[in-house]
Amino acid sequence: MTVTVRVPAKVNVQLAVGGARPDGFHDLANVFLAVGLYDEVTVTPADELRVTCAGPDAAQVPLDRTNLAARAALELARRYGIDPAIHLHIAKDIPVAGGMAGGSADGAGALLACDALWGTNASRDELLDICAELGSDVPFSLVGGAALGTGRGEQLRALEVGGTFHWVFAMAERGLSTPAVFREFDRMNEGVRVAEPVASQDLLDALAKGDAGALARTVSNDLQPAALSLFPALADTLAAGRTAGALAALVSGSGPTTAFLAPDAGSAQTIAEALLASGTCRSARATGSPAPGATVL
Repeated sequence: MTVTVRVPAKVNVQLAVGGARPDGFHDLANVFLAVGLYDEVTVTPADELRVTCAGPDAAQVPLDRTNLAARAALELARRYGIDPAIHLHIAKDIPVAGGMAGGSADGAGALLACDALWGTNASRDELLDICAELGSDVPFSLVGGAALGTGRGEQLRALEVGGTFHWVFAMAERGLSTPAVFREFDRMNEGVRVAEPVASQDLLDALAKGDAGALARTVSNDLQPAALSLFPALADTLAAGRTAGALAALVSGSGPTTAFLAPDAGSAQTIAEALLASGTCRSARATGSPAPGATVL
């Protein structure tokens, strides 16, 4: 038996970041929106746990037990006393180290695939509990749609979305480490009282109404200055997207992928072509949101 799960990328339309906590994490008000770029995780019985990966930047994906997909399989197997003798294959289409939760998506996809393969019938709450152990973005990768993440991002509240939003994502020439971006955030805010993170009601209202113009006026990312500090060339990509007609331009999560909100699907395609022609990014993709969470195919 083989099980394949498709799982989406995400964009943070708001990422409000509090000061560093004693445990090293940061409290967040993180408004997630799942978007139509997907990885697929396929699980097949094997003699032992093995991970393979194909697709853009697959060479950067770890294939040992540090991989989030492997960790997800191992944790589910541990809880149910199962031998995790499987072949995990990841077909990548979400940028690697791009701020779009590609690794988290793979973890959620592997967890759902193994649950189906092994017939563990774990409850949704248990799956979400395992996801939260794996990482802050993994629970959202499982549920998809739109959600407000609080705590370190793992405590989710589903949000209403009143229509389709059109996006362009520009992939940079190299990745950025999420821990490095948070360290730079802390360095840039040293000695400053960082406000408690709170979700913007105007942004939540814009999502609920499906109003792209209102959403564009309210998107924000507190990690963007840190990402730009570590990767200054991203400013040129953001400027190119705005010039091409984007309603809003921001760094996606910890970066370095940049996200551009477009008025409609046709405009998104035009913006993607202009970004690629600008020479400020490696590739550009137009897609829509919201997208469903991890789904068995």
